[in-house]
Amino acid sequence: MHSSLTPVILRELREPRSYPAVSLAMPTHRRRPENGQDPVRLGNLVSEAERQLAADPAVTKERQEDVVAQLRAAVQEVDPAQARDGLIVFAAPGEHQVWAVDRGVPERVVVADTFLTRNLVAADAARRPYWVLALAADRITLWDGRGDRVTENTEHGFPLTRSLEDPDAERKERVGDLPSTFRDEQTRQFFRDADTELSDVLGEEPRPLYVTGEPAALTLLTEVGSSAKGAIEVSVGGLAQGTPEEVAQAVAPAREEAARLVVAEALDHLEQARGEKKYAAGVDEVWQEAQDGRIRRLVVEENYRITVRAGEGHLEPAADDDLDAVHDIVDEVVESALETGAEVVFVPDDTLADAGRVAAVLRF
Repeated sequence: MHSSLTPVILRELREPRSYPAVSLAMPTHRRRPENGQDPVRLGNLVSEAERQLAADPAVTKERQEDVVAQLRAAVQEVDPAQARDGLIVFAAPGEHQVWAVDRGVPERVVVADTFLTRNLVAADAARRPYWVLALAADRITLWDGRGDRVTENTEHGFPLTRSLEDPDAERKERVGDLPSTFRDEQTRQFFRDADTELSDVLGEEPRPLYVTGEPAALTLLTEVGSSAKGAIEVSVGGLAQGTPEEVAQAVAPAREEAARLVVAEALDHLEQARGEKKYAAGVDEVWQEAQDGRIRRLVVEENYRITVRAGEGHLEPAADDDLDAVHDIVDEVVESALETGAEVVFVPDDTLADAGRVAAVLRF
């Protein structure tokens, strides 16, 4: 099961597939007894996908059997121990993927020539991805943070490691020239190498960055490089050899404070935009602006969901059992905003009660 979305993975998922490409989505539960029904619901979705494929004259028998086999293989990969708030399954001829996401998704089956990624994109944005760089004199690690979970990133040249043994240490000690660990040239070069690798990471996938380490290590990184400029420093050592739980716990207070500041800044920008008449509020108005690519910053409540029907250029509230309704319009707005380069900020529920739960700062 997958859980970490990157720009490279997203681009690959959005590539056109040989028809039919099937996307299944459903809400899931993390704990018993609620999660007892999840396998049954997933089985029902697979059966519905099989029915649609069998009834589609554009799908050959061979393609139908291939995709059904991929769906069944995907079901076998679903791990209840990794269950989160939503499950997304992609299947096409010769391939399948299973994604667990930290955001509820509407139950649906979609057959097309591309995978439905909007729920995946919105779930990833809601988790506020970030990087954690953990410094030590002999090891520098990079951690992929998403919400309260972190996992070690083993790409982009990380982790960087070296031996602290100095073959010339005895001579240096005799002449009184044994430098501090964070002052010798080997360590400085080691940190320069880390700065170079970090630059590549941030260039490919910009995110907020937290840097952990002893004060001397934090100082050295800023002296020898510039990639960590503007990063939030956490003066805790030992995390380069730490566990994911220890890393997450160490940066949690800093993340909470950063999130508070981001929310406050987003609300200030909304108020300023209102005065400049570059403001939109409510799902109907914001959806229209997103379609036109006019959103600079989208602000949406974390758990806001609404079912709508698209009328004549407007959205209208609809019942959940309306077959013509769109259940994930908020996720669609989030994806549209991100595709046009907008920033998306999720805020606590009821923060935007007076703005219809979603608002935006417009480009013009």
